[in-house]
Amino acid sequence: MDFAALMSKELDKSKKPTSTAAAASSSSKYIKRADVEAKRREDYLAEQARVEAEREAKAAAKRKREEEDAAENKIREEKRQKLAEESRRRREEKEAEEERARRKRLGLPELVKATAEDDDDAAVEEGMEDIPDGQLAEKLRALGEPATLFGEGHGARLRRYRRLTTVVTKGPIPTTLQLVEEKDMKVDAAVPKDKEGRRWLFRQLASYFTMVLAEYEKAMEAERRDTTASKTAYSAMVQSRENLKPLFRKFEKYDLDDDLLAPIIEISPRRRRVAPDGETETATTRENKKTLFETPGRVPDRESGWNSNGG
Repeated sequence: MDFAALMSKELDKSKKPTSTAAAASSSSKYIKRADVEAKRREDYLAEQARVEAEREAKAAAKRKREEEDAAENKIREEKRQKLAEESRRRREEKEAEEERARRKRLGLPELVKATAEDDDDAAVEEGMEDIPDGQLAEKLRALGEPATLFGEGHGARLRRYRRLTTVVTKGPIPTTLQLVEEKDMKVDAAVPKDKEGRRWLFRQLASYFTMVLAEYEKAMEAERRDTTASKTAYSAMVQSRENLKPLFRKFEKYDLDDDLLAPIIEISPRRRRVAPDGETETATTRENKKTLFETPGRVPDRESGWNSNGG
């Protein structure tokens, strides 16, 4: 090998690494669009996650502040009520002491302090079933209510429990009376004299009027049109419902005179009794038959039951 060939070979060796580095440098200038989009999406998702985390942190901090404020307000309100009760109790004691001193100075007899027995008597008069005081306190606590309030007797506590547990029926006129089924709505012709009978009668009447009003409302809703006659009929139905509300309140209190009960029973479905011939008859039918029997010239007919002579 001559000197020229040797030098050419050495020069080729020195040029190869330079060309490789240049090619690598040239390829690094170009990046795939997919890689760019993936990197951009990754950065966007990371930013959204950071923003959402900050939002949740702020919301949690806000809820915590609100809960702390609510707890502080509750404690403050309880303290205020307690102070108000203490102030009222001291004021009442002071007024009672001044009244005792005044009556003693004037030579008047001392006032008799009302006891819880008066409340108990009132509760029994209202027809509420009595509950022992211990059980009543447990029931009130189970409802999340205080077992007793300041100055509250057993009767008042019992009434408070009844108000909390009273179920109001759904209907045209909501009522606390327990409604009966349609088959039990037929009432007797005479007004019952005993307490249980009257209570059952009030439940029957409330159930009957509830059923009638519900059907009335349904019919008016079905025929409701944008006409004067339809609006007038619907207004009459609403007015009838409003007029019956005081009657329902009387039913709930079991407080209605016999003079009013009698005509109400007349328009209510009455219990029928079986006649000797197997037919059913009401009190009105019996009165009509009695009149027919006493009418001259009227004799029974096999087909119609009644006929006149020569008819």
